[in-house]
Amino acid sequence: MTQLELPVGIQVSERVRDLLARMTLDEKLAQIVGFWEKSEGEAVAPLQGEFEAPRGLDEAIQDGLGHLTRVYGTRPVDAAERAAWLWAKQRWFVNETRLGIPALVHEECLTGLSAWGAATFPTPLAWGASFDADLVTRMGELIGGSMRELGIHQGLAPVLDVIRDPRWGRVDECISEDPYLVGTLGTSYVRGLQSTGVHATLKHFVGYSASQSGRNFAPVHIGRRELADVLLVPFEMGVLDGGVRSVMHSYAGIDGVPVAADPDLLTGLLRERWGFDGTVVADYFGVAFLQLLHHVASDLGDAAGQALAAGVDIELPTGDAYLAPLAAAVRAGTVDEALVDRAVLRALAQKEALGLLDATFEDEPPTEVDLDSPAHREVAALLAERSLVLLTNDGALPLAADARVAVIGPNADRAAALFGCYSFLNHVLAHHPDAVVGIETPTVLEALRREHGGDVSYTPGCAVDDDDRSGFEAAVAAASAAEVAVLVVGDHAALFGRGTVGEGCDRDDLELPGVQRELVEAVLATGTPVVLVMLTGRPYAVDWALGRCAAAVQAFFPGEEGGNAVAGVLTGRVNPSGRLPVSLPRSAGAQPYTYLHPTLGGDGDVTNLSTVPTLPFGHGLSYTSFTRTDLRVAPGATTDAGLRVTVTVTNTGDRAGADVVQLYGKDVVASVTRPVAQLLGYRRVELEPGRSVEVELAVPAARLAFTDRTGRRVVEPGALEVWVGPSCAQRETQAVVDLAGETYPVTIDDPRWTGVTVR
Repeated sequence: MTQLELPVGIQVSERVRDLLARMTLDEKLAQIVGFWEKSEGEAVAPLQGEFEAPRGLDEAIQDGLGHLTRVYGTRPVDAAERAAWLWAKQRWFVNETRLGIPALVHEECLTGLSAWGAATFPTPLAWGASFDADLVTRMGELIGGSMRELGIHQGLAPVLDVIRDPRWGRVDECISEDPYLVGTLGTSYVRGLQSTGVHATLKHFVGYSASQSGRNFAPVHIGRRELADVLLVPFEMGVLDGGVRSVMHSYAGIDGVPVAADPDLLTGLLRERWGFDGTVVADYFGVAFLQLLHHVASDLGDAAGQALAAGVDIELPTGDAYLAPLAAAVRAGTVDEALVDRAVLRALAQKEALGLLDATFEDEPPTEVDLDSPAHREVAALLAERSLVLLTNDGALPLAADARVAVIGPNADRAAALFGCYSFLNHVLAHHPDAVVGIETPTVLEALRREHGGDVSYTPGCAVDDDDRSGFEAAVAAASAAEVAVLVVGDHAALFGRGTVGEGCDRDDLELPGVQRELVEAVLATGTPVVLVMLTGRPYAVDWALGRCAAAVQAFFPGEEGGNAVAGVLTGRVNPSGRLPVSLPRSAGAQPYTYLHPTLGGDGDVTNLSTVPTLPFGHGLSYTSFTRTDLRVAPGATTDAGLRVTVTVTNTGDRAGADVVQLYGKDVVASVTRPVAQLLGYRRVELEPGRSVEVELAVPAARLAFTDRTGRRVVEPGALEVWVGPSCAQRETQAVVDLAGETYPVTIDDPRWTGVTVR
């Protein structure tokens, strides 16, 4: 290569350029792969045993290394001991390889650093239920601080897939069915994590959650408008507003083209249109899957060439395709070495930005590491409490202080029920049954017994997912002897069919797993008031129960403090303020469903089947009451400037609480079909009894944009209905505004982040 052509949208230093010029092909390839040291039986990634040649780390790194994969997160290891190992290995890279370049260390961090003894926060679906961007930022800062202390440079989070079908197993990793809520909370996480010097990774770019029938890895059949206006929005926000430094490609194939081999998405859109200048990393084994699963590559060398050409810079977790197969393809002339150089430049530029090119690791590694400090526990508790959604309540909650309570259900006294599939407990410790959990994880039963003053009995009734009904008799007896029955049901999160929810744990129905519905029916038949508590990673079709239970609480895997949070809501110590980030479905047959549907996507006279969910997006009750009144739109609403609205929120109840102000909009007439409701802004507000606050929300033009018939993103003039209410389905106060001006084409310079102020 006589002239080094710099990648689009990236500024490369002379130092990086010089390093590349001095590299052999093998040294270049070493910088764009990871290495994963793991043992037999540690199955924490799909088909992970299909490709890797059996070799040790010392054999793999003579030419250097791009990434060390999951140093802390593959098995339970003492953090300080592992840090000592890592510092020694990094010194080896600096002192013993020809170019002296340390490895970049990456870890999973979806619900906290995935390491033994590290704090485990609520799952992203709970972030969505909290509607609390500031708290998500604080969580990201704490996670990033832990990672930085341990010498970790990149985290594989957040997940910005928009939920399209609750049957999909990875719903618990996602934030919401609304792209704006996904984008604002995901960007908040990115900002928090990256403020500590750790790089975040947006995943899975793009389309993964829109798979056929909610099946993992299934094809994606989607139009360009839905792709642009729904699925791409959070990623655009993460890049443009969050300044994210890494993006992970999706396993999906969209309209027949795997994303890992799609230059239109990974280069044309991501880099040339959005200006992304970080690294694109492969989802684990995703390059090799081009050959094995998608069948668009003849061999691993061909797969490597297609992925490089599309814009995948780093192959993770190992170099199955980017080492020997790619080297052979380059030497045979079937893959241009310039593609390798482009990826290496990006990889080296990232290491330079992280300070790795100057690192010597002569300092001492940490010897005392607190990965679950009081600060971690405080944020975990707040996020868990704010994420709990009170679905229904006839007055049974809070529990009477002296009530005799029967706690029943498979998730009542099971710590794993508090965590999602990418938590260390369910993701890794499941393969090490003799290891202790390493963090305090009080169950719902334990926490309720501590908080509740009355008698609390317990029987599980059944397991999460089998057909054993032998415990029903004891459950019925316990409920009959109590004044109220607290039934704790739901999911077990795991991977690849080993759980009821999680990666590779998809469903073809939305009934509670196993015989849990029968257990609920049996307890309801006793006549004892039933409080239903669902610890799940997806919403289930429970309309049959909600009208018959005295109260119902939805908890989306609320993390290490989740048991305490649930007990707090049951006793009244916590006033619930969570809101549904995803519609509570009516049936599996109504899926895929989203509240963002056009008129003909809902009920009407042209079909005999209802699609109306059991409870709508944004729904959630409180132990106090709120009114939202006097919605006003400021003069001057235009297609290029957007609009500003104010609304008065009043706590009309007798105790302090938090309301989530939800602003929705609807185009009256547009050039393409538009949603009957769309979230335009939101804000959590804390109010004492009898107090009011005026909330102002700014809606920029970009928030009103959509893809027109020509493929342009535009804001069209005309009437816009706006309203605020307790969910997307209720218009408590509303207005109609006429957007003045001409059709306005929105560019990437228009901010998507909605400014919100309270006064």
